[in-house]
Amino acid sequence: MKVADTYMSLHILLTAGALVNAFDPITTTVGVGLLATLGRTVYKYFHESCDKKWIGFNSTGLKMDLDEKLFGQHIASRIVLKAVNGFMSNEKPKKPLVLSLHGWTGTGKNFVSKLIAENVYKEGMHSSFVHVFTSTLHFPHPSQLATYKSQLQQWIKGNVSNCERSMFIFDEMDKMHPGLIDGIKPYLDYYDKLDGVSYQKSIFIFLSNAGGESIVQTTLDFWNAGRNREEMELKDLETSLSLSVFNNNKSGFFHTSLIDKNLVDFFVPFLPLEYLHIVQCVVAEMKARELEPDMDVADKVARDLVYFPKSERVFSVKGCKTIESKLDYYI
Repeated sequence: MKVADTYMSLHILLTAGALVNAFDPITTTVGVGLLATLGRTVYKYFHESCDKKWIGFNSTGLKMDLDEKLFGQHIASRIVLKAVNGFMSNEKPKKPLVLSLHGWTGTGKNFVSKLIAENVYKEGMHSSFVHVFTSTLHFPHPSQLATYKSQLQQWIKGNVSNCERSMFIFDEMDKMHPGLIDGIKPYLDYYDKLDGVSYQKSIFIFLSNAGGESIVQTTLDFWNAGRNREEMELKDLETSLSLSVFNNNKSGFFHTSLIDKNLVDFFVPFLPLEYLHIVQCVVAEMKARELEPDMDVADKVARDLVYFPKSERVFSVKGCKTIESKLDYYI
């Protein structure tokens, strides 16, 4: 139904209601009833609701987005696609999906969260069922830890009560106060319901720079050994990554029961990006701005970034994070 048609229908019913009011009480009642029904229909049509009209997983779309828009992350792409696909296709999951994305800045963690949201919710990151928490913004004061725990529990319970297909994204987990995230442990566990609320169809995503050093070191070891980065598998990184995160006393995951009780389904490593991946990021940004891709400009932008180790200049220090501003300068 088009917007103009909807408003025309409302106008007709309103007019009809006014005309019959002086003649037939029964007809008037029917007209008012129809108007009320149409009003609810219009509200549902324009207002996001927790149903298949607004929420529906696009597996093909997510695969295409990961293949065409995420660069240099063969491990992360494979894990995310399989994890989300398996979870969303399961009508009766035993627990929420819990993903923990780790890696240095600019490697694609936030971007992957956005891709997941866009392929689950019609409104993407703008959906009222997608909730983002940033540690430094929402939980800034260590002295308020108990208050934060209570508020976080109430917020999650309230939103999942409203829609079981809710998504919660926790950014800057490496800056979260240790112990805070344990407050939501019951919601991530194997419970059918807690106080009448089921969390089993919700998605929790944690984003963190913690463990980045471990990922970088493993990637560098592969490079120094002359091995192709595409040979790396999750098993080469997962154990050292989870231990690094669990034992980091400056991270929100420090000795957390979420790890201790194996409630995190996947620790997803994001590898440091090389020159080739930076060029791909620049070209993708050009396309997003509807510009004709210029490889000379892409090369200049990529070469302008800082790489490490200093002598070999293999990996970008900031990944693709500063691409937008750098491109502004060169075009």
